[in-house]
Amino acid sequence: MLFFTDQLQREIAIAAVPKRIVSLVPSQTELLYDLGLENEVIGITKFCVHPSHWFRNKQRIGGTKNVAIEKVLSLQPDLVIANKEENVKEQIDLLAAQVPVWISDINNLQQALEMTTAVGDLTGKIEEAKQITQKIEAGFVQLQQHQKKLRTAYLIWKDPYMTVGNDTFIHDMLSRNGFENVFGQQQRYPVITMNDLKEQNCQMLLLSSEPYPFQQKHLTELQQQLPETKIILADGEMFSWYGSRLIQSAGYFQSLQKQIEAMV
Repeated sequence: MLFFTDQLQREIAIAAVPKRIVSLVPSQTELLYDLGLENEVIGITKFCVHPSHWFRNKQRIGGTKNVAIEKVLSLQPDLVIANKEENVKEQIDLLAAQVPVWISDINNLQQALEMTTAVGDLTGKIEEAKQITQKIEAGFVQLQQHQKKLRTAYLIWKDPYMTVGNDTFIHDMLSRNGFENVFGQQQRYPVITMNDLKEQNCQMLLLSSEPYPFQQKHLTELQQQLPETKIILADGEMFSWYGSRLIQSAGYFQSLQKQIEAMV
């Protein structure tokens, strides 16, 4: 029997290196692919869009918030990988009563790196995980922050508008880019109004591509109401996916900073 501790400090036991894995988290699904677990991963959510051939061919077991419990159990997994924030506790508890469930809890880059290492250990891919974390760390070491911190808001939802507080992974990514989160005194994902945005005197407004898919038409509408604010569309995966996608994030952030510098 193998024993592991997840990021909620729960101990799980598995009989051997897992051969039938179900992932309930898109960014961790992509990590499993990059660890080389093509055959071991047998179930994913409908939001696990990377890699595309997994999205097309792997068994889908519902969404991150509405997991089809019976479908997961019918796959007879020897490991389920979940996340505290992205999945629903009651659903995870039902699964954990019958199969080993390893849960991540990630609010910053360090915890993301720890998750990657732990999942590599869990799945017998220790060296592969080490290579991924080294690439991520190297990228962020080279990331240059803005010389002047820009007062910034990051929107993740519309109707109502929602942003990010100081205890989120996105906030950590904003900080590492030199953005000053104007709603950084709040926590999690507060609902805000247009008046709130105006009162905060935002210099920069980032519109995320997910979970709400902000587009150019939304940018245009907001620009009319916030004429003094620079507004750009941001790749939400780069700001919020905490698996191996982080290998690409630092390069994206460098390009984003150049785009912003040309605007301000």
